[in-house]
Amino acid sequence: MPNFDHVPLPERAAVVSEASEFERASAARKKKPERGLWRLLGPAFVAAVAYVDPGNVAANLTAGANYGYLLVWVLVASNAMAVLIQYLSAKLGLVTGKSLPELLGIRLRTGSRRVYWLQAEVIAAATDVAEVIGGAIALNLLFSIPLWWGGLITGAISMVLLAIHSRRGQQPFEFVIIGMLAVIAFGFLAGLFVSDVSWADAAAGLVPRFQGSETVLLAASMLGATVMPHAIYLHSALARDRHRPQGVPEEPAHEDHQLTRRLLKANRWDVGVSLIIAGSVNIAMLLLAAASLRGVAGTDTIEGAHAAIQSALGPGIAIIFAVGLLASGLAATSVGAYAGAVIMGGLIQKRIPLLVRRLVTLIPALILLALGANPTWALVMSQVVLSLGIPFALIPLVRLTGSRTVMGRFVNPRSTQAIAWLVVSLIVALNVALVVITFAG
Repeated sequence: MPNFDHVPLPERAAVVSEASEFERASAARKKKPERGLWRLLGPAFVAAVAYVDPGNVAANLTAGANYGYLLVWVLVASNAMAVLIQYLSAKLGLVTGKSLPELLGIRLRTGSRRVYWLQAEVIAAATDVAEVIGGAIALNLLFSIPLWWGGLITGAISMVLLAIHSRRGQQPFEFVIIGMLAVIAFGFLAGLFVSDVSWADAAAGLVPRFQGSETVLLAASMLGATVMPHAIYLHSALARDRHRPQGVPEEPAHEDHQLTRRLLKANRWDVGVSLIIAGSVNIAMLLLAAASLRGVAGTDTIEGAHAAIQSALGPGIAIIFAVGLLASGLAATSVGAYAGAVIMGGLIQKRIPLLVRRLVTLIPALILLALGANPTWALVMSQVVLSLGIPFALIPLVRLTGSRTVMGRFVNPRSTQAIAWLVVSLIVALNVALVVITFAG
């Protein structure tokens, strides 16, 4: 990994008051700016979609169906780690006025930068494979559409979503994604209300423990699939573009420091609320499987889990579940394509239209579906590829946000930095274990 301690503070254009929505919102509320914080929510909700993608659905249902409430604690711990990581990513963008890929592009030499970009693009493509396949499975469950056509339709709809961003800007795109996140939450939470959940056993599942090597592997995959590299790269750009569209001054004035502090406060709420929702959805899926699918054969695939839900809870709940899965695939693949464009723009300083980017990353998923690849196998392998890219996003993030040269007075406190390194070490170790066990098996 390159040394980021001496990354220079990037040159930035002056901030004009009308460039920041926060300034506009707080101008009328100088005495009580907190009342306008809700207007600043949005960027983290887009990033949070990565935490409720089809890969998470498969892992959570498998955990609940096979081991009941045993691994509830894994999801709680994973979500707590995700809150810290996504906060640091957004903080980096807000304070520096640069995304994580842009800061990497500034520091790395040409050859290293291109190699770094290549691995990041592979990660983005692997993400897209999982999301497109998830959408294709959902369309197959709802309308019996063949998987290849389902993947093509998923890609086409995601292009419509990206067109909203290209033509209307970031905030309307955020509104659409937040709406789809609400559909996802409803789709995956509905079954919980008609399931006989044992809340005492669920509470007992908060105690960390395992039952054999199989549960260790499953816990590693659940945690490893939680933190997505593309969401880390993207969130720094999302926060910057929403609140710092013109950058920050090279020598920030006192007023700008106050603005940054208020933006960071809004960002903490944004990350906290969005990931609480995403974490609740994940936990709900595990509880649903533990209460209604325990011991049912065939729940190791999304199709099998859907059939089991229909048998146990009725066709209505099964349809709602499939709709949630479809929204998950559509939203997540749009966000993945967006992340790919941010990565390319930052690391190789080349920008391509989001719609073109969507077409390029759609191809690998369609090829796999056309070749008749097992969709569950493709989902698993995409998660393995994602695991390989996690250190390349996490380690630079923690080093940059812990550098006073880069962050100035907003550098991470020592306690935050220590916790961040602990989280990084745990996630990287578990993802390495996941890759090793996957290939060894």
